[in-house]
Amino acid sequence: MTMTLNEQQARLEALAREQGASLFGVADLQPLLEREPELLSRVPGAHTRAVVMGVRLNACVLESIHEAPTPLYAHHYMQVNYLLDRIALALATTIEGWGHAALPIPASQVVSNRPLQGHVSHKTLGGAAGLGFIGRSSLLIHPQYGAQVRYASVLTTLPLKAGQPLKQDCGSCHACQESCPAGAIRESSAAYDLTACHQTLQTFSRLPFVGHQICGVCVKVCKGRS
Repeated sequence: MTMTLNEQQARLEALAREQGASLFGVADLQPLLEREPELLSRVPGAHTRAVVMGVRLNACVLESIHEAPTPLYAHHYMQVNYLLDRIALALATTIEGWGHAALPIPASQVVSNRPLQGHVSHKTLGGAAGLGFIGRSSLLIHPQYGAQVRYASVLTTLPLKAGQPLKQDCGSCHACQESCPAGAIRESSAAYDLTACHQTLQTFSRLPFVGHQICGVCVKVCKGRS
């Protein structure tokens, strides 16, 4: 039986949530490519949509963070990334079964060190899908969950219905700016000091039983506004 496009989109969202996703959205890539022509320069194919999935981080694990990441957070961070990668693979396989191209993008895989970059910016795709807005911390801020979400994406030619970017900002909240151990967060995301952040992440990666360039301090304090 042939599925309609709406039924396919509903099936993809149901599949993502069944496997552990907290958030699901779709971004139209054309407007993004008009603003950022190099957005997909590190991936193959000619895609028109991005399916974006988010998994909320565990609140109790985040509470273990104070001024630096903990081994507990480091392990949880990796497990959430693995979960997202499995969800992305399941959705990509389903879409391919429907006869459309689908490229799962890892939740966290570095392909460039200077600057530090992945294949595609999940926060850019998530913002375009309406899952949040870019906050002072330069992270994607979901209205309910704040920055406490990890993301992965599937690029595809399946013409799904795309969401719309949110017209919100951090307002009067400066919790991330006040807590940032690197002093990297300023009044706006445009002034964010990426170099200072990365230097601190490199220091944290040498902490016993952490071993990754992670922090989590600003993520812990950003809990959303609704």
